[in-house]
Amino acid sequence: MQQHYDSLAPVDGLNQVVLSPISIIARAAEAYPDHDAVLYGRRRYTWRELGLRAKRLASGLNSLGVCRGSTVSIMAGNTPELMEAHYGVPMSGGVLNAINVRLDADTIAYILQHSDAEILITDSAYSATVGKALENMDNPPRVIDIVDDQFEVDNGNGERLGSLTYDELLDLGTDDIPWTLPDSEWDALTLNYTSGTSGRPKGVVYHHRGAYLMSLGTVAAWRLPKHPVYLYTVPLFHCNGWGHIWTMGLLGGTFVCNRTVSAEVIFDAIREHRVTHFGAAPIILSMLASAPAEQQYRPDYTVQVMTAGAPPPSKILERTAALGLNVIHVYGLTETYGHVVFCDWNPDWNDLPIEKQAEIKARQGIRFPMMESVRVVDPATGDEVPADGNTMGEIIMRGNPVMKGYYKNPVATEDAFKNGWFHSGDLAVVHTDGYLEVKDRLKDIIISGGENISSIEVESVLYRHPKVAAAAVVAKPDEKWGETPCAFIELKPGESASAEEIISFCREGMAGFKRPRHVIFMELPKTSTGKIQKFALRELAREGNS
Repeated sequence: MQQHYDSLAPVDGLNQVVLSPISIIARAAEAYPDHDAVLYGRRRYTWRELGLRAKRLASGLNSLGVCRGSTVSIMAGNTPELMEAHYGVPMSGGVLNAINVRLDADTIAYILQHSDAEILITDSAYSATVGKALENMDNPPRVIDIVDDQFEVDNGNGERLGSLTYDELLDLGTDDIPWTLPDSEWDALTLNYTSGTSGRPKGVVYHHRGAYLMSLGTVAAWRLPKHPVYLYTVPLFHCNGWGHIWTMGLLGGTFVCNRTVSAEVIFDAIREHRVTHFGAAPIILSMLASAPAEQQYRPDYTVQVMTAGAPPPSKILERTAALGLNVIHVYGLTETYGHVVFCDWNPDWNDLPIEKQAEIKARQGIRFPMMESVRVVDPATGDEVPADGNTMGEIIMRGNPVMKGYYKNPVATEDAFKNGWFHSGDLAVVHTDGYLEVKDRLKDIIISGGENISSIEVESVLYRHPKVAAAAVVAKPDEKWGETPCAFIELKPGESASAEEIISFCREGMAGFKRPRHVIFMELPKTSTGKIQKFALRELAREGNS
């Protein structure tokens, strides 16, 4: 009888325990104490050492008054300090706010002010910009300086802005404390700000439960082995490095860290540390594929690569495969802790031509194990679109790895969560096998003469041109058609091309109404995560029409 089942209530701490990444570091320090956790230049920490440093950070922050709900901001590259903060700040009860190191002073000041930051841990490598940001604030947070003797500062950087260094903060703490879980797994874990392409950036709040389950889901979806060697090319401030900082702790993985990302750095890391996995934006894959032969290195094993963003063109996949890189395509947003949909690869597809494999890999695929539901619906009716590979609709989601909401922005939160679903603002189609394929952002779709044109579809053709390093397509106002596609092209080093050549190339790959009417050659503006800033290109396209 149901009443007998209902009489067996959960007992807190016995058969019901808060789900949190704090449990991950606690176990990793116990299970893999002597296994390398972080490799960074001359510095090397085992999981025991990383755990002890995280404890000291938590204790040191508590001594400065950090408690449940305190925002602790950090401005740092992919260094051990930022890794430690992903465990130590939550253990202190604080909420980690990792700031994009490429932001301008005004935006940094806004984030610090909006987030109610009480502490700012900042790498002295960014002191010039951070100093200006602090000057613009009425009530700046207390500043802790990271002084990295492995990094040569320049351009006015290197100045200490606070009264304590990071190492002195650790000295204030103790590692003789138990691992402490939050009172609730629904407690805020991190605060990540969006790119702010359509106004001021919004603060996205993650919770402990979502991050924990996200980590488990990534292990299953990526089929991760024990003790992977992970090269951190994804900035840790971007969706908390897609959550891999916590995922690798489950398996006793080793992080290889670098301040800079280049083809030479990546190949050297693979050669020296036998890297097994890394995440990368599409621009990184293109960079590796186009690197000079003397920089390239092909290991005697396959490196697993997770990429997010525009689908990799067939030529890029072919070249990266020749370098021993196996690429998996994923999709997600800041609001969903990073990737929540992936192209779950069928081994039978390995026998297909590379062009067909690229076509399949362009499909972001199916939901991760930790996502409850991902649907593609008509934005007007809310009805699911047919699985015909052609009808576009908006991607909506439900599941634990969906943000708590936007910090101090109930209107935006309500809009994103309308009708009980998180609305991504991304357009996709669903193929007959159930795999979804992202076509565009709602705001990026080009409507020309009443026809919907996917900018991603046009870009995929442009990427096939042998001279094209990067491409982006946006709408350009047109008196006759309303809008027409405008292509911005970044050529490979040493190459030259004309607009006529590019347009002529497109004639073979797409319908006439989809072909770019205008082509502009330039170095494309990109975010620190390698994404092309289309908002800036849309502005240029409009200006060219005035």
